[in-house]
Amino acid sequence: MSPSAPTTSGAARPVSAGRPDICVIANARSGASARVSETLHRAMTVFGARAELRTFTGDPAPVAEQAIRDGFPIIVAAGGDGTVAGVAHALAGTPAVMGVLPMGTFNYFARGLHTPADATEAANAILEGEPHDIAVGSVNGKVFLNNVALGLYPEILDEREAAYKRWGRSRILAHWSTLRTLLRLRRPMRLRIVADGEAQMRRTPMIFIARSAYQLDQFGVVGAQAISDDRFAVYIARQTTRMGLLKLAWRLMRPGKVDLTDCLELLTPERLVIDQPKRKRIRIAYDGEREKMILPLTFRIDHHVLSVILPPTKAAVVKGSA
Repeated sequence: MSPSAPTTSGAARPVSAGRPDICVIANARSGASARVSETLHRAMTVFGARAELRTFTGDPAPVAEQAIRDGFPIIVAAGGDGTVAGVAHALAGTPAVMGVLPMGTFNYFARGLHTPADATEAANAILEGEPHDIAVGSVNGKVFLNNVALGLYPEILDEREAAYKRWGRSRILAHWSTLRTLLRLRRPMRLRIVADGEAQMRRTPMIFIARSAYQLDQFGVVGAQAISDDRFAVYIARQTTRMGLLKLAWRLMRPGKVDLTDCLELLTPERLVIDQPKRKRIRIAYDGEREKMILPLTFRIDHHVLSVILPPTKAAVVKGSA
């Protein structure tokens, strides 16, 4: 099928002999961007007759679920970390294999897989790579691949998106959004945290639960070993004042490894429960998306529920170390 003639998100097309075996799922609104459109076109050219393009608006999971019902053995998430996480949630526990075509701003998950940034190379890596089971994090049953954050971070993302819509995307605006949010700091959260069965109370303006070693390396903070050990890296901000948080933000923006033991408490549990007394819901950010979730938040590591195509060189390394 020509990449210029995708089916709609509601289309259902059963797979049989001679039909496409790869379903590429992309955000319909992203097609308005010339760069994204060109990226998709180049990837679809590589996939050729093997692939069908389906678009979504909002949540990609329903489109991915339909592709599974239609029998596609390979489903490619074309987009940023939010799109990839939505597709992963739909594929978890199914026989379908996920490929990743990075088209977002940060692409932490794709970079962690060593997926090429170039669209042609990434598409070839999907065709030539091998599936590999990975462990993923989940919160209240929702799969996430990079991180979940509570407190200030969801507010920072809200401020950043509003600035992007008005002025366009830029690193300066991202930093400015962080500053504006910190200056409006409200009372820190009082949370009950149960890590591997041990309960403790904390007052903090922000908690960051990580599952991406690549993202931690980019931030320059320790904790990546916990990810390799199939555990969470949980960072609890010790600072509760505007000035303290501004100093923390400045140190995170500086390159290189940073000792943040005076600013952040690190926990590395396999099981985690977070609750907030007298509240029923809490707003969270996960892989760039935001929503309110029912308390308590229950985090777990799910093994062998998601199969992801690794690029040939990365697949060889994983296979050799198994």
